[in-house]
Amino acid sequence: PPKVYSRLTDIMKGVAVFMLVWCYLGVTYAWTCKEAPQHYGAVQIDAGQGKVVMRDRNNQAYFLSGSTWYNLGTVRLKHVSVGPAGIWGVDASNKVYKYVAGNFVVSAGFTMQQVDAGGAGQVVGVSSFNGIYCLKSTIASAYKSAGILSWDSLSKVLIYYSCGPLYGCWGTDKAHRIYVTQQFKPKICEACGWAVVDGAAKMVEVGTDGNVFVLNAHGDVYLRTGISSGNPQGTHWTQIPICLPISHLSYDLGKLWVITSGGTILQCSQ
Repeated sequence: PPKVYSRLTDIMKGVAVFMLVWCYLGVTYAWTCKEAPQHYGAVQIDAGQGKVVMRDRNNQAYFLSGSTWYNLGTVRLKHVSVGPAGIWGVDASNKVYKYVAGNFVVSAGFTMQQVDAGGAGQVVGVSSFNGIYCLKSTIASAYKSAGILSWDSLSKVLIYYSCGPLYGCWGTDKAHRIYVTQQFKPKICEACGWAVVDGAAKMVEVGTDGNVFVLNAHGDVYLRTGISSGNPQGTHWTQIPICLPISHLSYDLGKLWVITSGGTILQCSQ
């Protein structure tokens, strides 16, 4: 019922505000977090090219406009991503969709459990068997009606994979090891020079400006520093001090978007 939903939202917002005030009393950090527009039951978020999308526990996708979350099509999705390649998602049966003219258009071919649209026009995905694949930028941009998508294998087994347009792609495997490609060619979907990066994470997100964030099994968030064209794997990790355990995150245009384990959406910045 609307009244119950409103009351739960108010309680959730109150707890988030209290925890953030308690966390930062008397302490100054380089990063500060504030409440973002809330949606009860938020579980996954993605940001790219100034857009923010989110899906809730009912597998409904939303996009943020101003301070309001609006339904993003009618298809139920378990993961949604936005970036230079557009808006893409996967449903509970791992079918892949692209957002076209106000709704999601399904594709045939390989199925994916997670996709990422944040690269240089390509779409990457993790299959049901944890193999990673890439959809060439020319194919991704031209796809507009239901059909078969031709994915290229990247010959790696990961559970989460994310790309940026500047310094390659990052991923994590079942053992929470972190990997980076030294070079990525979106037009031909070629990943070269896989390297293991120190640390452990269950997910990694790459921003369009080259910043890389990871989330570990304890809900802690870290930023990789020292990343450049000459050193795409960076130098070390710096923890982002968020006092609430985090379950999902994304980053775009200087804004770190996180969802706490309790479903509160926060926006953090330096």
